Amino acid sequence: MRQAHETLVFKTRGRGLVEITGDATGFLERQGIAAGLLTLFCRHTSASLLIQENAAPEVRADLEAYFERIAPEAPGRYAHRDEGPDDMPSHLRAALTGVSLQIPVMDGRMALGTWQGVYLFEHRAAPHRREVVAHVVGD
Repeated sequence: MRQAHETLVFKTRGRGLVEITGDATGFLERQGIAAGLLTLFCRHTSASLLIQENAAPEVRADLEAYFERIAPEAPGRYAHRDEGPDDMPSHLRAALTGVSLQIPVMDGRMALGTWQGVYLFEHRAAPHRREVVAHVVGD
């Protein structure tokens, strides 16, 4: 059994979904592990990871609009505003989506479905530098 890890770095443009499937695929290809488990972990409290449809861009737009509705920036709504009005809504969105994914590796590739992609979900309005730790264990 072997394992490997690497920190993947992404520069976001502000709030929205950034597909990182290709970066995760590149990491796996560099490791040469045919079967195992890939873990992706987002090292931030105001960004998250999710697996979602990667064919129709309307899905991403609808997801972003939905999270705007359920965790809005609203003056006076939240006590925590240390980094501005999007601070607490960003934490809520990250809590609802999660910061880690576990994906089976089969034949050296992520065992994603036909229309599935891996996304970093930036919840802050301003651009950020985000780190995602990729870790794979297997043979």
